[in-house]
Amino acid sequence: MNLLIIEDEIDLLESITEFLVSESFSVESVTAYSMAEEKVTLYDYDCVVVDINLPGGSGLDIIRKLKSKNKDAGVIIISAKNSLDDKLIGLDIGADDYLTKPFHLSELNARIKSIIRRRGFKGSNEKKFNELTVQFDNRRLFVNEKEVVLTRKEYDLLLYFIMNEDKVLSKEDIAEHLWGDDMSLTADSFDFIYNHIKNLRKKLIDNGCEDYIKTVYGIGYKFSEE
Repeated sequence: MNLLIIEDEIDLLESITEFLVSESFSVESVTAYSMAEEKVTLYDYDCVVVDINLPGGSGLDIIRKLKSKNKDAGVIIISAKNSLDDKLIGLDIGADDYLTKPFHLSELNARIKSIIRRRGFKGSNEKKFNELTVQFDNRRLFVNEKEVVLTRKEYDLLLYFIMNEDKVLSKEDIAEHLWGDDMSLTADSFDFIYNHIKNLRKKLIDNGCEDYIKTVYGIGYKFSEE
């Protein structure tokens, strides 16, 4: 799952990033308003964690920018101010949660997972698709109740497909989701994506799953029963 952390306190930013990476999230981070504005304009995230007070602008305006572009990311505000006005404004313009500094990293992690479950899993820890069961919190996959071991990228790819059922995903979309800022490494060749999809498809089929990963020629892929 892709996260964007917008925080100008470097030590805190590094601590948040290190902790969330250890929880198997893909994390990008920025320290200023202009950088954050560019990120939310160009890329899609599952959840954005944003400080209100940023060099060059307000985190509230970043949330407004995000919502104006109909981005579906969850939003958590983090702030040193326990201000009711800021909290009400933030929630009113589309934030999902508000966390006052200082906070425990484990609490931030729990709130991020809660938002993603609400948005992508309808509040559940599991996502079922016919014979497939994906468990979000512990990153496990079962086919016909038998566990199938996936690599991190294979799991991220499967989750991305399932959460975008019946949507055509371009190779660029998939590359951005899997590699974030590092997607330029795959820009000249999509062999990386092809290999991950080939390996994921083989594991699913070998374990008794139908082939739901459809190739949309000239565009990308779709996860569908059709």
